Amino acid sequence: MGTNQTGKRFYQVKIKGLDVTSLKELGRLMGPLQMQAFRKAYGKILDLTTAEIFTEAVVSLTQYYDQPLRCFTFGDFQLVPTIEEFGKILGCPLGGRKPYLFSGFLPSLSKIAVVVKDSARELDCVKQTRNGVVGLPRKYLEGKARDIANQEEWVPFVDVLALLIFGVVLFPNMDGLVDLAAIYAFLAYHHSKESSVVAILADLFDTFDRRCKKSSARIICCLPALCVWLVSHLFQQDIRHTCPL
Repeated sequence: MGTNQTGKRFYQVKIKGLDVTSLKELGRLMGPLQMQAFRKAYGKILDLTTAEIFTEAVVSLTQYYDQPLRCFTFGDFQLVPTIEEFGKILGCPLGGRKPYLFSGFLPSLSKIAVVVKDSARELDCVKQTRNGVVGLPRKYLEGKARDIANQEEWVPFVDVLALLIFGVVLFPNMDGLVDLAAIYAFLAYHHSKESSVVAILADLFDTFDRRCKKSSARIICCLPALCVWLVSHLFQQDIRHTCPL
C-alpha cells in the first residue's frame, strides 16, 4: 500500500483470474431444450462464464472502496451493489426466497453423491484438502459432467454444471478445487431454493474489507457479476456518464 501525488492511499491488489474455458465447453453440450431447462432452474449463472472481466477496472475500483460506508465513493457520489441489482444479474431475484446463510457445517458426502451420480465412498476417496480448504477436484466433477452428457442424462448434467459454476465462478476459492462450502450453497439452492445473492454480496464486501487490511490483497469473489454490475452503471443508453475510473 502506498500513496499517490494527491496523498490518497493506493492499494496494491492482485486479481484472481477465472479459467472458465471448460465450463463454456460443457455448456455447449446442451441443446436448446437443455439450455431452457438450465435457465429455468438456475437463472443466468451460465452467462457469467462468458462475461468479460475488466481487470484494470476492478483494480481501479478497489482504490475507491469506502470501508466504513461499505460502498465505492467517487468524489461527490457513491455506488453500492444491491441485492436487487445482483439478483437481476444472476437471474435469481431474492423475491420470497429465503436467503442462504452458511451455517458453518459442511455438507455430507451422501447428499453430494446424489447430485453427481456417484457413491459417497468414491467422493471420500477423491476429496482433497489444500491449505485447510476441503473440496472436490474440479477435473473430477467436469469428468462426471461429460460422462453424464454422453449418457444423455440431461437433468443431472444441468445440476452438475450448475454445481461447478457455484464453485468456480460464484464462490471461487482454491484453483482446481470446488470448495465444499460452495457446494453447500449450491445444495441449499438446489434443495430449498435458498437465494445465494446475499452470500455473494457478503463475499464481495468481505473481499474488499480484507483489501483494506492487507498491503497486497487478492481479489477473490464473483468477478463476472462485479464487472457486469460496474458496466451497467458506467454505460447506460440514455445517460452519458464520465467514467470515474
